Amino acid sequence: MSLVNARPVRVRFCPSPTGDPHVGMARTALFNWAFARHTDGKFVFRIEDTDSARDSEDSYQALIDALTWMGLDWDEGPGVGGPYEPYRQSQRLDLYADVAAQLLAAGHTYECFCTPEELDVVREQQRAAGKTLGYPGTCRNLTADERAAKRALGLEPVIRFRMPDRDEWTWNDLIRGPITFKGEHVLDFVVVRKNGEPLYTLVNPVDDATMHITHVLRGEDLLSSTPRQLAMHEALASLGIGSGELPEFGHLPYVMGEGNKKLSKRDPEASFKGYVTAGFLPEGLDNYLALLGWSPGGDVEFFSLAEMARDFKIENVNANPARFDMKKALAINGLWLRHLDTDELAERLVPYLQTAGIFSRDPSREQMDLLRRATPLINERLETMSQAPNMVGFFFGDVEYDDEARTVLTAESSAILAAAAVTLTGVDDWTTDTIHTALTSALVEELGLKPRHAFTPLRVAITGRKVSPPLFESMELLGRDVSLARLEAARVVAEASAI
Repeated sequence: MSLVNARPVRVRFCPSPTGDPHVGMARTALFNWAFARHTDGKFVFRIEDTDSARDSEDSYQALIDALTWMGLDWDEGPGVGGPYEPYRQSQRLDLYADVAAQLLAAGHTYECFCTPEELDVVREQQRAAGKTLGYPGTCRNLTADERAAKRALGLEPVIRFRMPDRDEWTWNDLIRGPITFKGEHVLDFVVVRKNGEPLYTLVNPVDDATMHITHVLRGEDLLSSTPRQLAMHEALASLGIGSGELPEFGHLPYVMGEGNKKLSKRDPEASFKGYVTAGFLPEGLDNYLALLGWSPGGDVEFFSLAEMARDFKIENVNANPARFDMKKALAINGLWLRHLDTDELAERLVPYLQTAGIFSRDPSREQMDLLRRATPLINERLETMSQAPNMVGFFFGDVEYDDEARTVLTAESSAILAAAAVTLTGVDDWTTDTIHTALTSALVEELGLKPRHAFTPLRVAITGRKVSPPLFESMELLGRDVSLARLEAARVVAEASAI
């Protein structure tokens, strides 16, 4: 599917600052950004914050931080500006009030005085009759006198959009192809609350029109509202608002969670902040989110943002729901961790070591040097950066044996630890290969122990755990004195456990 026209592409990402960002939001931003970059278009970041009861500055900042963390830059929006600023809807209320007045004067909207109780009765009647739930047009044709009488009773109106009398609404969806809704299922809708606060149904198309948005990529859950958008755009065009050209719509597939249910904000996998805290790389999460409904083709699943922008074509977005697979997300993040060079990965691990209390605010040169040397020992095992403190903590402080490790420190292991210490005391060349050779000779060949039986007590003594980075490489990094001291400390614990 090629673009229908040759207009310069202008796409927008327009979240509401309510609660914490979620991964579905992040994927929508990512796809819009990639589409804009692939087509040399403009990526507009707009904040839909007209819901004063739910919006918050903390959530607004969280949105800014999320896009920044992902590496998604925007051409117009907060902090950047642009020809259609401001880009926060709470700062555009005068525009919406003016447009609302024009729509009302032109007959595209009307005042509706129906009370919530009356509407509840109507819905129950519609449900009982098997009809489409929606506003039946009760106030569509009230006269001026009838409206005055309603006001005299103390009723304040909402403003409803008057859907045109049309048999059907059809558009060529950029992802799903031709889509048609019967006109009888698309009923009049509210655009301004009783208190004068404009709703999404008004402000979103007004901003799209006045900002000359050409393509709208949004979630599948908004598919059924597209006829309303189209009708509103036609009304705005009739008033000379915007370019007069309707945007093209594309609806991204659902992201499914456990049990093939749509991933909701309450699902643990949905929390964007959770991935940052867990130690995902931006590159890793971006890469995985891109695969939720799109791929560059073939078997390619590992790519950068720049490569995604180069290869992104809207016709390659799959209309079928995408299932969120945490194992795959972790695997891809692990690939990105191993893709980084040692120095860069070590630098990125620092905040997690600081959070764990292993590093101070300003780690010393010696600590950073040791971390860089230790990083190659763990990068094959890492899935997220938050796992690093448990893997490298023993390099930077005293060993603490976990519960599983203590089961290894027995009377039998005491003898193994003592034999290892005697052997290593005579090792002059303190390198991985020499340490390995000496211990293999003494414990496996001379004592006849199996390697696992021989080296597990040593691993516990050196690292505090049964599972750890490579043992002999770790001992080389720790040095002779520290390694021998830990073997002796573990031997004492092992002997005490036998008493």
